[in-house]
Amino acid sequence: MLHTLSHSPWQCDFAALLRTLNAGDDLLLIQDGVLAGIEGGRFLELLLTAPISLYALNDDIEARGLSAQFSNSIDRVGYTHFVSLTVKHRNQIAW
Repeated sequence: MLHTLSHSPWQCDFAALLRTLNAGDDLLLIQDGVLAGIEGGRFLELLLTAPISLYALNDDIEARGLSAQFSNSIDRVGYTHFVSLTVKHRNQIAW
């Protein structure tokens, strides 16, 4: 399953998101969701312990001026990879 987080982790039910993640799922951080990938943040720690693959839309990271603060543990991707993830996963949940 593909999960897309477009809202700030402070403005969504982040605990519910974590509960729904399963092994093999992919999570793509987009729009304000990229705030969850800030290095040293509590949301990043929680995501890194989940059995999933983590991605973030690089354009959204750069648009928010977070390039220097964003974790290297999350793969930065472009729109082409975003499309590939949507094709890979039949089921998707937007947060």
